[in-house]
Amino acid sequence: MNKLQDLVPLGKTDIKITTVGVGAWAWGDRMVWGYGGSSYDDSDIRAAFDVSLENGTNWFDTAEVYGFGKSERFLGKFLPSATKEVLIATKFFPFPWRIRKTALLHALEKSLKRLQKSQVDLYQIHMPFGRWSKPAYVSALADAVKAGLTRAVGVSNFNTEKTRLAHETLQAAGIPLASNQVEYSLFDRSIEKNGLLDYCLENNITVIAYSPLAKGMVTGKYGPENPPPGPRKRMYPPEKLQRAQPLINLLKEIGTNYSKSPAQVALNWTICKGTVPIPGAKNAKQAAENLGAMGWRLTPDEVAALDKASNELVG
Repeated sequence: MNKLQDLVPLGKTDIKITTVGVGAWAWGDRMVWGYGGSSYDDSDIRAAFDVSLENGTNWFDTAEVYGFGKSERFLGKFLPSATKEVLIATKFFPFPWRIRKTALLHALEKSLKRLQKSQVDLYQIHMPFGRWSKPAYVSALADAVKAGLTRAVGVSNFNTEKTRLAHETLQAAGIPLASNQVEYSLFDRSIEKNGLLDYCLENNITVIAYSPLAKGMVTGKYGPENPPPGPRKRMYPPEKLQRAQPLINLLKEIGTNYSKSPAQVALNWTICKGTVPIPGAKNAKQAAENLGAMGWRLTPDEVAALDKASNELVG
C-alpha cells in the first residue's frame, strides 16, 4: 500500500496526520515507565524521536503532566533539528484548583513555552473532571483556537454523552471537535461496546487510541510466568495474562503472513477499526517497530478473527 494513503484528516480540520502517531507519556515519566533507571534515558528518547520521523510518522502526542513537564521539554529540545514538519498534540489537565475558564489558556501558554512553539496543532482537555466537561468550560477550547494558540482542539477520556456535549458546544462556536483520545486495544474494547466509537466515526471525530499495545501486553514479551514490572504487574495479573495467550498466539500467527510482529498486527487492527493509535516509544527499536504498522492492512477475516479472540479475553 502506498505510504501516502497513511495520511488521514484530523477530524473535520485540514490537518493531515499519519495513521500511527507517537505517544510521549513515557518521556520523563518515572512513576509508571521508570524513566532514568536502567531501561532508558535521555539518549534513548532522542533516538526514539529521530527514528520515528525517519520511519514515517509526522506527529507526537504529549501532555503537561507527562513527567511533570519533561515530555514537553524533550520535544521542545528536539523540534528545532527535525528534518521535516512535525505536528504536536498536547493536553490540559483539569486540576481541582483550576476553577477559572481562563486557566486553560494560561496552561496552554506554559505548554507552548516548554515546547518552544507559538502554536500547537491539537490541544485537548485531558480528563472530564469536574467543571471541565461542562459546556461553559469546554468552550475555552474554542477560545484557544481563536487566540491562535492551537490549530485544532479535542478531548480525552470523555464518554459518549460528554463527547456529544463537547461536540455541540464547539460546533456552536464555529470550531469542530477534532478528536477524542481514549484507551483502546485488543485488551480494552469498551468504546466499541458503549457506543463511543460509533458516535465519533459518524461525526468525523478522530478517535486517538492510547495504550493501543495494552502497555506492552500484546507484544508477547510478557506472560503468566514473566509478568511486567512495576504498576503494570497489578494491571495485568497472571490469570489475565494466561487467558490472553490464545490472542497472543493468533497475533503471532497472523504476523507471519506479513513478516510483522504481534505488536505491529495489534496496531494495524486498531487502524482497521477506524482509530489512530499512538503507541509509546522509549527507544529507537520500539519506534521503528511501532511504525511498521503503517503501509499495509489486515484482511476483514483477520480483523474478525482477532475480534473473536479478544472477546474471549474482554467479554
